[in-house]
Amino acid sequence: MKRKRITQIFPWLMPIRKYQRLACFYMGMKFDREHYAATKKEILLPYELFESSCPLYNYKTGFDLVYQENKVFNLKLAAAAIDKLIILPNETFSFWKLVRYADKAIPYKDGLIMINGKLTTAPGGGLCQLSNLLYWMFLHSPLTIVERHGHTIKDFPDPPSDAPIGVDATVSEGWLDLKVKNNTKETLQIQITFDQNCINGRLLINKDCKKSYEVLNGKTIYYRSNDKIFEEVEVISKVISYGSISNSATRLLYKNKCEIGYQLPENISIGEKGFHYE
Repeated sequence: MKRKRITQIFPWLMPIRKYQRLACFYMGMKFDREHYAATKKEILLPYELFESSCPLYNYKTGFDLVYQENKVFNLKLAAAAIDKLIILPNETFSFWKLVRYADKAIPYKDGLIMINGKLTTAPGGGLCQLSNLLYWMFLHSPLTIVERHGHTIKDFPDPPSDAPIGVDATVSEGWLDLKVKNNTKETLQIQITFDQNCINGRLLINKDCKKSYEVLNGKTIYYRSNDKIFEEVEVISKVISYGSISNSATRLLYKNKCEIGYQLPENISIGEKGFHYE
């Protein structure tokens, strides 16, 4: 039998536990000797490294559409804290360092969020769509990923996107952050905009680095274990350098694993844990 957390046994401890966790979370960043990006510039950098967009509404959640509207509201509050951010050499980007007070003037609304392995609603729900987009952008850059956490459970199909499977970054204040560090000599900038149907992201740089980045899937398998279905996928990076002689380098970034909490299409083959895939 799975052991219960102390806050599940005594729910009234949750506010105390959350306060302790947040205090330690931000105190750790205060004394970790990292220089966190915080400067914004209205004038955009001249070269584009990558751009992407994804639909704001996912109609396959099974929840009332009002929570999708609330999510969009929350995304716009959080994105305002990140839009036009400059990441200088040796600076570190932290999602929560920037978004910490995004709702100080205007509170977040209830959106979808995962709590104790269950999909529910809570103020600020839906911010993972922003962290997912940022992570997808960062993978197309020379920035070094410092901290990233994938979703352990996927409760509904992903909305249409140019990102492959397994490219996501969940965030939870006090527990899970998205961090990247600029170990280059170049300056980068993030731009986040919205239109009627999409959230759009651009990653800009101060000079042409003569490189392009491609992120794709390798082997993808689905298997059953303990009456649950899991997805396991390879995420591969391909960097193409342009110069007098063009060349490319391909490497496995990581293997992403998550539980599938929705009905998969019939054409997807599901194996059993432990058997070998070709």
